[in-house]
Amino acid sequence: MRHRVAGRHLKRSTSMRRALFRNLISELIRHERIRTTEAKARSVRSDVEKIITLAKRGDLHARRLAERTISDRELLQKLFEEVAPRYVDRAGGYTRILRLGPRQGDAAPMVLLELVE
Repeated sequence: MRHRVAGRHLKRSTSMRRALFRNLISELIRHERIRTTEAKARSVRSDVEKIITLAKRGDLHARRLAERTISDRELLQKLFEEVAPRYVDRAGGYTRILRLGPRQGDAAPMVLLELVE
């Protein structure tokens, strides 16, 4: 039984899932739009929103907390100096999921996860 077991496991171990989420978050910040499966996008969406909210705070502690997830210094700088100031007046909902249809190989539902302008 799955009682009180939150989140999607995506058929991966904890460390593999954490690495996947870190890579998806980094690539979303780098390109501001990524194409992935619906399950992965829904799983990573809340983490992206939390990191952008941290970046909106902009203090040193927030930067260090964000650095736990994003290890690339250039991406951190982009997050804090370019991405976060766009959302100063916005209370949440920084991402959008657009459905693209099934993937050719295995018919997995594909989506476009992007940062809202």
